[in-house]
Amino acid sequence: MFAVHLLAFYFTKLKEDQIKKVDRFLYHMRLSDDVLLDVMTRFQAEMVKGLERDTHPTAAVKMLPTFVRSIPDGSEKGEFLALDLGGSKFRVLKVKVSEDGKQNVQMESQFYPTPKEITHGNGTELFDYVADCLADFMETKNIKHKKFPLGFTFSFPCIQTKLEEGVLLSWTKYFKVRGVQETDVVSSLRHALRKHKASFIDIDVDVLALVNDTVGTMMTCGYDDQRCEVGVIIGTGTNACYMEEMSNIDLVEGDEGRMCINTEWGAFGDDGSLDDLRTEFDREIDLGSINPGKQLFEKMISGLYLGELVRLVLLKMAKKGLLFNGKISTAIRTKGKIETKHVAAMEKRKEGLQNTKEILMELGLTPSEEDCIAAQHVCTIVSFRSANLCAAALAAILTRLRENKKLVRLRTTVGMDGTLYKTHPQYPKRLHKVVRRLVPNCDVRFLLSESGSGKGAAMVTAVACRLVSQRKQIDEILASFELSEENLIEVKNKMREELEYGLKKETHATATVKMLPTYVCGTPDGTEKGKFLALDLGGTNFRVLLVKIRSGRRKSVRMYNKIFAIPLEIMQGTGEELFDHIVQCIADFLEYMGIKGARLPLGFTFSFPCRQASIDKGALVEWTKGFKATDCEGEDVVDMLREAIKRRNEFDLDIVAVVNDTVGTMMTCGYEDPYCEIGLIAGTGSNVCYVEEMKNIEIVEGTEGKMCINTEWGGFGDNGCIDSIRTKYDKEVDEGSLNPGKQRYEKMTSGMYLGEIVRQILIDLTKHGLLFRSQISESLRTRGIFETKFLSHIESDRLALLQVRRILQQLGLDSTCDDSIIVKEVCGAVSKRAAQLCGAGLAAIVEKKRENRNLEHLKITVGVDGTLYKLHPHFSRILRETVKEMAPQCDVTFMLSEDGSGKGAALITAVAKRLHNVGEN
Repeated sequence: MFAVHLLAFYFTKLKEDQIKKVDRFLYHMRLSDDVLLDVMTRFQAEMVKGLERDTHPTAAVKMLPTFVRSIPDGSEKGEFLALDLGGSKFRVLKVKVSEDGKQNVQMESQFYPTPKEITHGNGTELFDYVADCLADFMETKNIKHKKFPLGFTFSFPCIQTKLEEGVLLSWTKYFKVRGVQETDVVSSLRHALRKHKASFIDIDVDVLALVNDTVGTMMTCGYDDQRCEVGVIIGTGTNACYMEEMSNIDLVEGDEGRMCINTEWGAFGDDGSLDDLRTEFDREIDLGSINPGKQLFEKMISGLYLGELVRLVLLKMAKKGLLFNGKISTAIRTKGKIETKHVAAMEKRKEGLQNTKEILMELGLTPSEEDCIAAQHVCTIVSFRSANLCAAALAAILTRLRENKKLVRLRTTVGMDGTLYKTHPQYPKRLHKVVRRLVPNCDVRFLLSESGSGKGAAMVTAVACRLVSQRKQIDEILASFELSEENLIEVKNKMREELEYGLKKETHATATVKMLPTYVCGTPDGTEKGKFLALDLGGTNFRVLLVKIRSGRRKSVRMYNKIFAIPLEIMQGTGEELFDHIVQCIADFLEYMGIKGARLPLGFTFSFPCRQASIDKGALVEWTKGFKATDCEGEDVVDMLREAIKRRNEFDLDIVAVVNDTVGTMMTCGYEDPYCEIGLIAGTGSNVCYVEEMKNIEIVEGTEGKMCINTEWGGFGDNGCIDSIRTKYDKEVDEGSLNPGKQRYEKMTSGMYLGEIVRQILIDLTKHGLLFRSQISESLRTRGIFETKFLSHIESDRLALLQVRRILQQLGLDSTCDDSIIVKEVCGAVSKRAAQLCGAGLAAIVEKKRENRNLEHLKITVGVDGTLYKLHPHFSRILRETVKEMAPQCDVTFMLSEDGSGKGAALITAVAKRLHNVGEN
C-alpha cells in the first residue's frame, strides 16, 4: 500500500515539475484577468473606431454592417436554399420552415469538397464550381423545376451596402482565389448561375441574402432563442457578430432600429495594438502564413493555427533540451504536422496522456512520461490562451450591448459554432467561465448552433422574405392615411363650400360646419383696463382666472389662476351637477384670492358649439370631447351658470360674455398682433374661428362691420363629403365614441382621437401577425390606453428606439425593436394626416379672407393653442407647410397663445365693457 502511495506522490510531483517547467517557458502566454480586462478595453476602443465614419477606413476591426436588421420571430415559413462557403467543405442545403407556427425546421444538405485548385484558383472557376454543386444538389433532390429564394453564407470579410450584395475585402484562412477581391461576390454567383441557365441546366433561384458565417450562426440560434443577439465562430477561423443600434453606425443611413455588425475581429491587432501580447511563436506563425501581417488575433486563437503554435513550442523546447532529450524528428520540424484535432485529443481528460504519447510517437519521437505531461500542458496553455482572448473580446461586445440598452444587468444569448469550440473537450467550459468572470453583470446563455451557418443563411433569407411580405402589408395599411395633393385640394374646396353653407340662411340649418356667430365684434385697442374674472371649460380640467388689464403706454395683462379637475362622473352626470361643480370651483378660487365679496365682470370660455343670440347668451348645440352632461343641450349655458350661482347664494358675478376657446385664443394673440384675425385650437378637440364680414353672415341682422365666427369645423364631413379619405380605423373610432356619426373631421384631427386611431391600427397589424408576435394583449384591447401624448413622445426625434420600447412596455405592450419601428411609423402616418387635414381646412379660411378683401396677396396671423400643436414634435411644422402649399397667395404667420383662451375671455369681457360704455355715452 505504501508503494502505491509513493508511486502516486512521485507521479504528482513529476506532473507538477513538468507543468512548472512549461509555465516558465510559456509565461508570456499565460494571461491574468487584469491583462484580459485591458484586452477587453482595447477591443471596445477598436469597435468604436470601426463604427465611426472618420476612423473606419484605418480601423483594424472593420465592424462591417450586414444589413441584417431582424432576427427570426417564429413566423417565418417556406422553402429556401442555402450555400455555405468558407471552410474545408462547401455545403448546399434545402431548408423548409414550418407554416404552422411550431417553429419546425427540416433540412437536407450535401457536402462538396473544396480542393486546392478551387481555393487557390481564379474567381470564375470558384463560382462555376459553386453553381455546379448547386445544380447537382437540385438534380439529386429533384427540385430543379421550382424557384427558390437562396441565402449565401460567405465566411470572409465583405463590405455590404445591402443584404444581397457584398464586396470581398480580403481572403482569410487558406483561401487565395484570384480576381475576387474588391468585387461583388453575389454578382459573380449570379453570373455563374446565368451561365448554367444558358447551358440549359435549369437552376432558378433568387439570391436574396449574403451572410457571414457568424451572422448565420446568430440567426440559427435566434430561431430557437429570441434573446440571441451575438454570433461567435471559433473554428478554422474566428469571428463574431452582434446586433448594434443603428444610431451608432455612422456608415449606414438612418438611426431607427438595429443592424447586425460583422466585427471581423480576426484582424484585431493588425495595427500593432496587441504587439505586447504576441510571442515569438505568433510572429513565426504569421511570417509563414499566406497573409503576413493580417488576421493577427485570429492567428493567436483559431483552429487553423493552434496545432502549428503547439508544434513550434515543442520544437523550440526540444532544441533547448527541455523535451525529448533534445532529440528532434523530421516530422516535428515539418509545418502542419500537428493539427488542432491533435491538440484536442491530447487535452482529453482520461485518455489525453495516452493520446499524447501516440501522437508524439507518430511524429518520430520517443517521449518519456515527463515529455508527455509537458507536451499536454503546452496544448493546455496554447488553447487556454485562445479561449481567454476570445472571452475578452466577447466580454467587450456584451458590455457594449448592456451599455447600449442602458441596463444594469444584461440577459442575453450567444450563438456558438466552429470545430474548435465543438470538438475541443475543455474549450467551451474555459470560455464560458472566463466570460462570466469578466462581465459579472451579464447573464449569458451559450447556445450551440447544431445545424451550422448554412441553416442561418436560410433563416436570414426567410426573415428577408418575411420582412418584404410584412413591409408590403404595412405599406398597404398605412397608404390609406397618405393624402395626395389632389386629396388636400378636395378637402380645402369642400371646406370652403361648407363655410358658405353655414353662413347662408337657407342652408345654415343643414350645414355640417355650423358657422356660429359669436357677437364678438371688436378686438382690443389698448384702452381696456380693470379686473376681470375668466372661466375656461373645455376639457378634463377647468380653470378660473383673475385677469388685471392695464392700459396706456405701459399696457400689460397680469393673470392669477387655479386649475380644477372635472371628474368623469361630473362630465357625464347631470347639467345641474356640472354647473354646481363649476360654481364650487369659482368659490374656492375667490376664497383663495380673497375677493369673494367683489362683483367682477366675468367672461366664460365654453369650448363647445353654442348658438348665440348675443355675446352673453349661448345655447349649447351639442356636447363634444367626451362631455355628456344631461339636460344641457339646447339650454343657455350662461343662464345655467347664473342659476348655479344663485343656488349657492354666496357671491354675485356680472357675466358679460360667453366665448368659444378659439375666439379666446384669437383675442389673446390679437392683443399682441393686430393682424391676428383667426384662432385655431389643435388639442383635445379641433376648431377654428375667424373674423368675417357682416354682409356675408346672412343669419345675423346687419351688414356693417365684422363679427367673429366660430366655425365648429369639427363637424365637417358629418354629411359624408369626405368619406373617400376616411379609413376603416376612423369608422371604428367613430362607432366606439360617445357621439357616433358626429364630429368626423375632429375625430381625424384632434388629440382626443389620434391615439385611439393608432390603437385600432396596432390591433389590425397584430391580427395580421405583423406586430407583438401576433399577441393582442389586454392593454391593447383597452379603449383609450394609447393616449395622444404617447404619439408625441414616440415621434420625438430625440427618442432612441429603446425608449420607445420602454413606453410601449409601460402600456403593457411587449415589443421588439422591429415592433417599435412599426409603431413609430403608424404614429407618424396618423399625426401627419391630422396636420395635413387641419392645414387644408385652414387654407380654405385664409383663402376666403383674401377673397373677402379682394386682395392678390394676404398677410394674416393665426393665433394657435392646444396641446397637439404645442407638444407634438412635427404637427405644427406639417400644418404650416400644408397651409403654405394650399394657399400660396397668403402670407400666414402662426402665433402661439402662451396664456390660453382664459386670458382671451377676459379681454373679450373688457372689450364688451368698453363697447357697452361707448354705446351708453
